[in-house]
Amino acid sequence: MKKINFRNTLFAAVLLFQLNAVAAFGQTVVKGSVKDNTGKPVSGVVVTDGAHFKTTDAQGNYVLNTDPARYPMVYISTPAAYELPSKEGVADGFYQYLDAGKSENQCDFVLTKRQKPVDEFVYIAISDPQVRNEKQLDRFRTETVPDLKQTADSLKNFEIIGMGLGDLVWDAMNLYTPYRQAVSNLGMTMFQLMGNHDFNLLYKSMTQTDHPADGYGEQNYYQSFGPANYSFNIGKVHVIAMKDIDYDGNKKYTERFTPEDLDWLRKDLSYVPKGNIVFLNVHAPVANNTVSAGGNARNANALFQLLRPYQVHIFSGHTHFYENQLPAPTIYEHNIGAACGAWWAGHVNRCGAPNGYLVVQVKGDDVKWRYKATGCSPDYQFRLYQPGEFESQKDYVVANIWDWDWTYTVNWYEDGVLKGAMQAFDDEDQDYINMVKGKKTGYHTRHLFRAQPSKDAKSVKVVVKNRFGEIFTEEIKL
Repeated sequence: MKKINFRNTLFAAVLLFQLNAVAAFGQTVVKGSVKDNTGKPVSGVVVTDGAHFKTTDAQGNYVLNTDPARYPMVYISTPAAYELPSKEGVADGFYQYLDAGKSENQCDFVLTKRQKPVDEFVYIAISDPQVRNEKQLDRFRTETVPDLKQTADSLKNFEIIGMGLGDLVWDAMNLYTPYRQAVSNLGMTMFQLMGNHDFNLLYKSMTQTDHPADGYGEQNYYQSFGPANYSFNIGKVHVIAMKDIDYDGNKKYTERFTPEDLDWLRKDLSYVPKGNIVFLNVHAPVANNTVSAGGNARNANALFQLLRPYQVHIFSGHTHFYENQLPAPTIYEHNIGAACGAWWAGHVNRCGAPNGYLVVQVKGDDVKWRYKATGCSPDYQFRLYQPGEFESQKDYVVANIWDWDWTYTVNWYEDGVLKGAMQAFDDEDQDYINMVKGKKTGYHTRHLFRAQPSKDAKSVKVVVKNRFGEIFTEEIKL
């Protein structure tokens, strides 16, 4: 007598019930498996369509009901024990597109188990390449990309993750393909997320669209890079990429998390143990407090409530200026300078921070970072202005320290004698004003410091110590 496999029979019965249940509503059942490259099932893997969640069972199987018109993909959160799927250095293979014409979709995933756990890795956050035409794309290709490659080469002993923080293009959907080519094969696994300029301006966002089959704002991005809200795991870190732009079409939008976005995040975090490290990547910042900053997601408090149980670093772009904030004791936001600076006008952002990106080194629970200015040494961490160079501070030596936060010490020496701490002040950066030929925008940055040397001083040295005890020094002759 043939032995009955009750587990397989039960799985088939559940699937048949779900197929019959959803058929009347024009929905789809997605079934599939997650296995490693030897064919061994991988259990406990989180699977989602962007709204509904399941985990794989002991045989690596899952079943998920979905509406493929509204949720056109199914995707997984790669566990830390497995390599991050990619194609030519760009994150790929962790999502699959659904066929809305089928009542059942089969979506299987294959993961490669790591030979040993990852304890150390490098994370590179890159905001706002924001290329609108071939000329700007060429600057990205010839300035930012070679610099990224050089940085990756210098860190090749580590696994490197890259994250494009949105505004990959500037409303130019035709540039997605060449952008993807530009960030391929850099010596890292490159992920991306959506900014306000990454929507097709002809359409509203999916959550505002009644008939997605007629088009929706995320469609081109989805086809090029996969889902807008997703996560993965590496080492001890749970990494999340998330949309915080609610798009109305025709370049109109609001910086906010939709209820659907927050619900997705709540469910995603439910699989992450409290107290773990979380890297949350968004386009619009959530915690800036400079007077003329703007750009914050409107409902950030709802986000903070979900994040408070974790040790969180938030990486954001959007503003084209640099600002660090600590909105809660366990939450640090890095609103970093843009790769394009002030929209490819020159070499700096609105705040005077150079065009560049943030390099984060992770070792176990320890997280350290340093901003990397495009085309400059990694030790280039601040700029000094001589007296007379900074228009509003003619009698002062001025330092612009872009990655400054409240843990920094900024001391100055006159002719080798310590004079004490430099005085913090806020103003428009002079290098930005010079770059745009005197055009002021009214934005005042708070990472400026000044000191007034005596009339007979011959030299001024500025010594900056960051939160990690790293010291950077610059001296000028007067």
